Amino acid sequence: MKTNLLACVVLVCSLLTVTPAAAATAWQVDLSRTAASSTNVATGAGGRLGSAANQAASADPGLRTGFAVYPHRLAAPANAFTAEVRSSVPAGAELAVDVRGRSGDAWSEWVEIRPGQPGVLPEPVTDIEVRAVLSAPLDVPSPTLTGLSVVPATVPGGRVRSTSVGLSYSVFATREGLVGRTTANGHRVAARDHFVALPSWRGLSGRDTGDYSVRVCAANGRCAWAPVWDVGPWNTRDDYWAEAGQRQEWHDLPPGKPEAQAAHQDGYNGGKDQFGRRVANPAGIDLADGTFWDGLKLKTNAWVTVTYEWTGANPAGYVNTPGDALNVRTAPNSQAAIVGIAGNHAQVRIECAVAGEQVAGSEGTTNSWYRLAAGMFVSAAYVSGPRTATAC
Repeated sequence: MKTNLLACVVLVCSLLTVTPAAAATAWQVDLSRTAASSTNVATGAGGRLGSAANQAASADPGLRTGFAVYPHRLAAPANAFTAEVRSSVPAGAELAVDVRGRSGDAWSEWVEIRPGQPGVLPEPVTDIEVRAVLSAPLDVPSPTLTGLSVVPATVPGGRVRSTSVGLSYSVFATREGLVGRTTANGHRVAARDHFVALPSWRGLSGRDTGDYSVRVCAANGRCAWAPVWDVGPWNTRDDYWAEAGQRQEWHDLPPGKPEAQAAHQDGYNGGKDQFGRRVANPAGIDLADGTFWDGLKLKTNAWVTVTYEWTGANPAGYVNTPGDALNVRTAPNSQAAIVGIAGNHAQVRIECAVAGEQVAGSEGTTNSWYRLAAGMFVSAAYVSGPRTATAC
């Protein structure tokens, strides 16, 4: 081991302890080559906000937003990243650079590369994506990204998923509504839609993907699985589900307690959110209308139990239907009672597989059913992706 000065650049200047093999030349990002999950960033003359109506609709801070995603395969595994950013950022606008990595069948959360603080992933990986997030008030010109280079390294430490099921907390849920609005990932909200919003960009899925999804269970025994397609409620930098020492902001709050809840119940932060607004409810998750009404059968805002699926270690699958939500049943057959709904594209963590009724679906014809939780089954004919699933 030795200490090297890896990068002293416009965005980050940091000393890292690295192994000699971890040192690498910078990846010069081609800003014209973005992933399909990118939204509302025009790349013609440097990355800048496009003309779409993207906003963090749930948080509703009055900012237009967009992000560009750049995929890359490293020559050697790395878990720490510094960056040089060349940009123009008008007063009131913001430009942030995040990184994530793929391990097995799932992506890590997005981690911001900050000045003086590299973005550190849970473990070394070779497949990464870098994301430039742009935002500006409606009356402020867009920030412009004109150059980006990233230097990978390996640092000691790392984190592992704490449970096979994933982190789970009781939080207050509100109905998002907002039909016709455009969310932070570019999704246009439809009537009786199936998605959720969480108050941090760290857990935002791309449009029509479910890398970051949740299982939401109500007191009535019903559960719904849905992708995270918006940012909010209230805040945009509150990954309250993070384990101790990993939270993005408000480090003095315990894991599982949203800043909005602390502000509303305890007067934390003067009773205000990150934008200085008086917090009117303790919400830690917003539910789209279909998730709220059809999935959970809720009639009013309520306390729910949320499991953050990407933090689990069980095999991951992804709901793949022609567009409808997938019924979750009490037994592996289509006559069993429906006890929940899994939205299209949602990630589901699979406890085990069992033989049941044969079903023809988007993934072929099979008699295999996946158990997602005790007494909750879905047909494997509508779930893509799991490499293995233990027999029940």
